[in-house]
Amino acid sequence: MLAAVFLRPGQMEVMEVDTPDIGPDEVLVKVGANTICGTDVRIFRGEKTKGIPLPTILGHEMAGYVHKVGQHVRGYEVGTAVAMAPVIACHHCFYCQNGMENVCPNPKIVGYDVNGGLSEYVRIPAEAVAAGNLFVVQKDVPSEYLALAEPLACCVNGHHRSRIHLNSTVLIMGSGPIGLFHLQLALLAGARAVIVSDPSAPRRAVASTFGAHITVDPTTDDLSSVVSGVTGGLGVDAVIICIGIPTLVNDALNMARQGGRVNIFAGLAAKGWAEIESNLIHYKELKVTGSANSRRADYQTALQLIESGRIKVEAMVTDRFPLRSAHAALDKAASGEGIKIAVMGL
Repeated sequence: MLAAVFLRPGQMEVMEVDTPDIGPDEVLVKVGANTICGTDVRIFRGEKTKGIPLPTILGHEMAGYVHKVGQHVRGYEVGTAVAMAPVIACHHCFYCQNGMENVCPNPKIVGYDVNGGLSEYVRIPAEAVAAGNLFVVQKDVPSEYLALAEPLACCVNGHHRSRIHLNSTVLIMGSGPIGLFHLQLALLAGARAVIVSDPSAPRRAVASTFGAHITVDPTTDDLSSVVSGVTGGLGVDAVIICIGIPTLVNDALNMARQGGRVNIFAGLAAKGWAEIESNLIHYKELKVTGSANSRRADYQTALQLIESGRIKVEAMVTDRFPLRSAHAALDKAASGEGIKIAVMGL
C-alpha cells in the first residue's frame, strides 16, 4: 500500500509499504480522508518529539470504510463507513476508571503509537475495536467531513468545561478550525453574544459567516474595550483560548467577569510559561480549566453533530490533496492559509 512515512523531523517520504495484516479481533480500514492537525505540523517540524516513535505514519483525524474484518469481530461489515476515535485508553488506570480516559497516562494513539491515516489502509488494534473506538457512520457524509469528528470531539470536551448556556457571553481567542468549532458549539448552547478575536482578516470573515456576533482584530482594536462594551463593563462569562500564545492567558483573566470561566484549550508555545496576575483568579473567583484530547463519549457526540448537520463542516475543508502530496498538505496546513486541509485516500 501507499503511505506517507515520517522518518525524522523535516523528512517524510511517500512510499510503498506492506499492507497491514490483521488478527482475528481487528479491523482493516481503507482510509477515505485524513485531515491535518496542528500537532501533525509540530511533529513534522520537530517541535513535538516526546512519545513519537520513528519511523511512523502520522494522521489521527481520519475516516474511511471497512475493508477487512477479523473472524471474531462483530458489528462491522465490509464497505461500511467508519470514523475513528484515536485515543486508545488503557481502561485500567485511576483516570480511566473515573471518567477521564482522555488523560490516561498509558494510551496508544493512532498516528503516533499506531500507524495513522496518512496511508491507504489503517489497522485498528483489537483493544480499540473492543473498546468501541471505531464508530459506524449512520448517514452518508463524505470522509473528509467525518474526519473532523476528532478535533470537534476535543472541542466538545472543552465546551463542557466552559459551561456555556442560554444567554452566555463568550470570547473566543483565535478563529482557526478550533475557534470555529467552539463558536458553533457556543451558538448551539444559546450564547447571546460571541466575540471572536483573530488578527487574520480572512479568518475573521469566516467566523462572521459562521455566526460570530462581533469579530475583532486585536492588533488594531482594543479587545478589552469591545468586551466591556458588549457586557456593560462586567466581562464575559467564558473565555476560550484557541491559539497557543502564552500572553493571552492573562488577557483572558482580565476580560472574564467575576466568577467567570477561562478555558486554556490550546497547547501553549514552548513550555507554556505564562506570566499571570494570580490575584485576578483569587479576587474575581475565576474558574480556570484546561482541555486535553477527548473521550469516546465526546467523539460520539461530535460525530452525531456532524451527521445531523448541526455543526457545519463543509466550509471548513478548504483544501484537498492526494496521498502522494501529503508533504504539500502539511506545508499548506503550516502556512496558516485555508482552514482544514484534507489528504484524500486512494
